[in-house]
Amino acid sequence: MASPARAQSLRYHPLFIILATLSLLQTVTAQDEQQAADRVFFLPGQPRSPQVSQFSGYIIVERHSGRALFYWFFEAQKLPSQKPLLLWLNGGPGCSSVGFGAASELGPLMINGSGTGLEFNKFAWNKEANLLFLESPVGVGFSYTNTSSDLDKLNDRIVAEDTYTFLVSWFKRFPQYKNHEFYISGESYAGHYVPQLAEVVYERNKHLETNQQINLKGFIVGNAETNDYYDYKGLVEFAWSHSVISDLLYERVNSICDFRLSSWTKECKHVMASVYTQYDKIDIYNVYAPKCNTEESAQLSTSNSTPDLNAKRRLRRIRMYSGYNPCYSTYIEDYMNRMDVQKSLHANISGWIKDRRWSVCSYSIFDNYDNSVFSVLPIYSKLVKAGLRIWVYSGDVDGRVPFIGSRYCVEALGLAVKSQWQPWYLSNQVAGRFVEYEGLTMATVRGAGHAVPQDKPAESLVLIGSFLAGRQLPIGNN
Repeated sequence: MASPARAQSLRYHPLFIILATLSLLQTVTAQDEQQAADRVFFLPGQPRSPQVSQFSGYIIVERHSGRALFYWFFEAQKLPSQKPLLLWLNGGPGCSSVGFGAASELGPLMINGSGTGLEFNKFAWNKEANLLFLESPVGVGFSYTNTSSDLDKLNDRIVAEDTYTFLVSWFKRFPQYKNHEFYISGESYAGHYVPQLAEVVYERNKHLETNQQINLKGFIVGNAETNDYYDYKGLVEFAWSHSVISDLLYERVNSICDFRLSSWTKECKHVMASVYTQYDKIDIYNVYAPKCNTEESAQLSTSNSTPDLNAKRRLRRIRMYSGYNPCYSTYIEDYMNRMDVQKSLHANISGWIKDRRWSVCSYSIFDNYDNSVFSVLPIYSKLVKAGLRIWVYSGDVDGRVPFIGSRYCVEALGLAVKSQWQPWYLSNQVAGRFVEYEGLTMATVRGAGHAVPQDKPAESLVLIGSFLAGRQLPIGNN
């Protein structure tokens, strides 16, 4: 074995330097080739202008079992080298961030109302950031595993670990973004995914050299499941305060259900089934929007099912998009199941979904997912103390994860108030309201449902721009 002095001298030997340089060049070339292979040049039905710089493909997160996660990445529209990197996650658990977040909420290319092509989204969030969408966990969308038993043991911890592994490998494939400010975002059950991933990144960074760390700066979540007690308390109070349920049913729920318990009693399940029944004729995800009345959605509330099963189905039901076309998700599936689309996206390369349709949400993932984490509020407390930028926002007409429950969650943190509850504005109109705490901002978006960027795209762009810039929401008429 060479002495330390001998080893040091070898490091500066010309041959050593040449070999090290060749090794580095090979690594860089391999990275460039992988990145180039993932570039998406053009998608079927994509508008010719403006140009969109996009990539998509797979990252293997566990070689032994063959787990791979699918991503879709859009560079910022201007100065991508100077913009932060924003990861977006949809919830469910079991719903696709590619189908929802990217293609119908905040990405630059939106599936049109017939499912035949794409439209450019002038309110896309990649105006403010480089935008990364991830289908997670395995079994969702195009993400897959070669070991079927993986799908029977999914939980928040596994999702966080797989996503962290994905990020480490993705940064190796896209090293130009390694030092960019990194933020995590998402909605609905991603209220669990996002803070738990942030915690994993934060803890791993403690044991890594600076040049190996992920440059995590904060996270933002919308209509986010956070704490079961406050979320379900808020759900019931919203239904009552928005005239969805009667005084009598509201009183019955309050007398029968204790949402502090991780498992509901049979009586509580029954009375909560009655609450969900009231949403059969309206959209729980936006109580003032048209209801999607397709045959598929009607099957979710069939009278041949038990109340408990109906309640479970209503808890998991697919987001039927509201607005001009309340049945929008069917068009997402029509587009994503086209072979020419999948080929252009480098998706389904293993042919693993050849025996089934790609779907916006997977019932099997939802049914088998272990969602036993009751609250992520302790993670909030930890990461607030760590100095991360944290925002929570809510569309104020969502009945599934209402702003009432989110307010309870934020208030439970016991943070000092920095600026009181007040309106924020867009185009001389109140766009929502917000309150600033020491270490956290909570905002509402007026007239938006569960999917804020889809319902209120202009307001959501102001929201994400303010968050990423670390500035207060606009408080004067503008």
